[in-house]
Amino acid sequence: MTSKKIIQQIFPVLAASLLVFAIGCSSAKKAGDTDSTLTASSGADDNSTLGDSDSGRAQGLQTIHFPYDAYTLNDAAKLALKANADTLKTQPNVKVQIEGHCDQRGGIQYNIALGEKRANIAKKYLKELGIPEARITVISFGKEKLIDTGTTEEAYAKNRRDNFVVTTR
Repeated sequence: MTSKKIIQQIFPVLAASLLVFAIGCSSAKKAGDTDSTLTASSGADDNSTLGDSDSGRAQGLQTIHFPYDAYTLNDAAKLALKANADTLKTQPNVKVQIEGHCDQRGGIQYNIALGEKRANIAKKYLKELGIPEARITVISFGKEKLIDTGTTEEAYAKNRRDNFVVTTR
């Protein structure tokens, strides 16, 4: 078989493959091109979330912070949760996921459990403030999603947090 015949046989297959690839790429771009403010960034999963408090794009919801090795709510956290509850009350269709986070000290399993306790205490407080449980889910990332990778107390304090992710509007 000559080179010309091989090219004549392969060209239609190659052209069809390129066409399928081009159509797939252009439709993927259109689907993801809806609104850049709807995509979560730092600290939240890069999936279909609609904003998160770590990035400041969670419709006014605030991240709360915790003391070292604790899941108690201090006055600043309660104040922020009160503001979050007020925001959620004005937007009754909004659902949130509370992500519990820890600093990088401690074991993986310990920090997963601590992050879950942090997320659950915030959920409990929001429920006490009148937000229906059905609007709140929790997850723990432990020490897996750090805001600051430094090893100073200031860096550790940034990582001990609950991040609020808008999942439904």
